[in-house]
Amino acid sequence: MTVLVTGGAGYIGSHMVWELLDAGEDVVVLDRLSTGFEWAVAPEAKLVVGDVGDIGLVSSIVRKHKVDAVIHFAGSIVVPESVTDPLGYYENNTSKTRSLLEAVVRENVPHFIFSSTAAVYGGAGLEPVREDAPLKPESPYGVSKLMTEWMLRDTAAAHGLRYTALRYFNVSGADPRGRTGQSTPGATHLIKVACETATGKRPWMQVYGTDYPTPDGTCIRDYIHVSDLVAAHRLALARLRAGGDSLTANCGYSHGYSVLEVIDSVHRVHGADFDVRIAGRRPGDAPAVIANSDLARQELGWRPNYDDLDRIVADALNWERLLARKNVAHGIQTPEPDNRLALPVKRVRTKS
Repeated sequence: MTVLVTGGAGYIGSHMVWELLDAGEDVVVLDRLSTGFEWAVAPEAKLVVGDVGDIGLVSSIVRKHKVDAVIHFAGSIVVPESVTDPLGYYENNTSKTRSLLEAVVRENVPHFIFSSTAAVYGGAGLEPVREDAPLKPESPYGVSKLMTEWMLRDTAAAHGLRYTALRYFNVSGADPRGRTGQSTPGATHLIKVACETATGKRPWMQVYGTDYPTPDGTCIRDYIHVSDLVAAHRLALARLRAGGDSLTANCGYSHGYSVLEVIDSVHRVHGADFDVRIAGRRPGDAPAVIANSDLARQELGWRPNYDDLDRIVADALNWERLLARKNVAHGIQTPEPDNRLALPVKRVRTKS
């Protein structure tokens, strides 16, 4: 049997493909390459360039490759962008997933794993949040993912589909073997941006808000290494294949770091200072979101291997150096950061 990975040319999806191949699975990738890269797909996987909203295409892939499981990553993920373009996010994340589910049900695919998000909780506070916490998304991005969770629940009840929805916290780092990493130009992930700045790909970076109700005034997030995240998906697939019931679970380390603590880590691992500037808050950013990951540990048997901020940063920095060579080979340029919110009269000095 074969696993269909949607968005498998993107950041997390490309890591998932390698994780499955390393485990001996057959893999087919469906990606329209809007933000992903053909070269990011492992050569042993079959790549189909197309849209997850194309019901006929998905159905044909399932039949041709005898797909027994779908792991769904394809979608839009930038919180501030979702605030300015909510309809685009509801189309790309919710409507197209509805079409994907129609194809899955039509072709009797028994197992489905969904890339959800901690954004469904909104600003959950400094205490680790459990899966049964109130769901109060504060951005169209979070709402679009929550609506998909509801669709999955109802579809499973009506058609016998069994699924796992994994609510990601802040995914970071890169494949420790250097095979893939976060490669999207103009990415907004904090560790990615900080590593680009440290390695000279950006002249400076911004901290969005220092007046949050947190110890140092900057947002706190639970940063999870991408390799630990995709391992949780592999375990979720094994659980479904063994007859496990549908499940929604958090994926995080149950502790967080502030923006300034992350910048300190990048400075420490990189060994040199870089230009950090203060900007205003971004719409949709919650002060703090930290996972309670007990359920994933209990139900999936998940045990993280990379729960160390400096290790996450080291793998991310290594990928930036590898990516620089790939970008030259493929003619990709990293765009300049958006200056509109910058307050250049203020600076943040990273710690020595």
